Amino acid sequence: MNPKLKEKILESLSAVLPITGIVLGISILFIPIDLGTIVMFFCGAVMLVIGMGFFQLGAEMAMTPLGEGIGVQISKKRRIFRVVLIGFLMGAIITISEPDLQVLARQVPAIPNIVLILTIAVGVGIFLALAILRILFQINLSGILLALYAAVIIVSFVVPKDFLAVAFDSGGVTTGPMTVPFIMALGVGLASVRGDKNAASDSFGLVALSSVGPILAVLVLGCFFNPSETAYTAAVIADVVTTRDVVREFLFEIPLYLKEVMVSLIPVAAVFVIFQFVSRRYKRHQIKRIAIGLIYTYAGLVLFLCGVNVGFAPVGLLIGKQMVSDSFRWLLIPIGMLIGYYIVKAEPAIQVLNRQVEGVTNGAVSAKTMNRCLSLGVAVSVGLALLRVLTGLPIYWIMIPGYAIALVLSGIVPKMFVGIAFDSGGVASGPMTTTFLLPLSLGACEALDGNVMTDAFGVVALVALVPLIAVQVMGIQYKRRMTAAEGIAEQVVIVDESDEILEFEEEDADES
Repeated sequence: MNPKLKEKILESLSAVLPITGIVLGISILFIPIDLGTIVMFFCGAVMLVIGMGFFQLGAEMAMTPLGEGIGVQISKKRRIFRVVLIGFLMGAIITISEPDLQVLARQVPAIPNIVLILTIAVGVGIFLALAILRILFQINLSGILLALYAAVIIVSFVVPKDFLAVAFDSGGVTTGPMTVPFIMALGVGLASVRGDKNAASDSFGLVALSSVGPILAVLVLGCFFNPSETAYTAAVIADVVTTRDVVREFLFEIPLYLKEVMVSLIPVAAVFVIFQFVSRRYKRHQIKRIAIGLIYTYAGLVLFLCGVNVGFAPVGLLIGKQMVSDSFRWLLIPIGMLIGYYIVKAEPAIQVLNRQVEGVTNGAVSAKTMNRCLSLGVAVSVGLALLRVLTGLPIYWIMIPGYAIALVLSGIVPKMFVGIAFDSGGVASGPMTTTFLLPLSLGACEALDGNVMTDAFGVVALVALVPLIAVQVMGIQYKRRMTAAEGIAEQVVIVDESDEILEFEEEDADES
């Protein structure tokens, strides 16, 4: 086995094992789960581990160098119109290829799938172009985010209430395993050409701005369509008795994901071919490496999505329903928070973000520290989401104060952490959130006869919100440590200079 692939698979195993253990513990202590369902869950976990390993290696080999290469070439363009056009096209193409977006589109029957997908793609394309211009012209990220989120809040007041949570969730699902590696690498490529002291911090923020685009686009679309209801197609628990039944379920679903991921990757492969034909940037061995990386990415996403949707999602729905139906209703919140803490480690795009942060900060902010911070943030997010399910708390009461706190902190923390924080929010709300935590929330809401659209949807939006605050708090601590270290360094310099002056005076005295 490829040593690098083995390393990635072991990393994935360490991320998925805690979630598997929690579900097994719940099935023993609280909710008896059929043996067939548990076997389905474990098979899904195995596919998830292997799929994550392949995907992470593929993203490292293909998506990252492609994104960086396009970023460098865009920086060399002198005509702003071409820069904006390339940014728009890249954002739209990568968004259309995002598997999570297909899942969201199927949940909104009031709007044709293609209309919703193209609307979100246009939103991401426009805001990715804006993000590129921000890096090239060194515009302050905090000011842009403040203006955009103010616009989001204002527009949201005129959108039908049943459509509001779907609009907020759309910002999370568009920053998934396909878009994040590419967009983040694009930012690194753009910033690398500048070479100034703020280049590293400005490389972050593309995901953040790209997440705002679909929210605004879907909110505007909601004003025109005014859908009266949007139904969620709940995950169905397969009726399995033997191991043959389990194998049959997965074999039946795999061809669907083979086709879905192929459709998603074809636009990315086309972008690579066109970019190489125009720029001649990559040498033969690099072309081979990127091609192999795309194959790894394809295999990884097929295994990951099939394992999560077939094995994980039905168990999340079952746990949510049973927890509130029995006498364990309020235990749902701490259990959900525990699952949220560990589930973020299993998000493929999170690992991409954490490694980039560690590299850009030269290890000052380690991938381990980022993982812990995001895990705590997502745990709080899931707790708030499940509290909404149990109490019917309006999403406004959390989203508006939350974004207000995040935007205030953005004016205090180092510039680099503003981009990291807002990027991490979009990255944390990936396929594991939409296919396990969302069914958990929906199952609980359905069992309580609540309003699914107003009370259950929104978990993706909350998962994208709380890490903004958590990472910026980490940035304040980082700033304090750096200030303290600089103070100690200045004292050492002063002491050294004093010693040199004293030695110089002693030498003068000896000479006299």
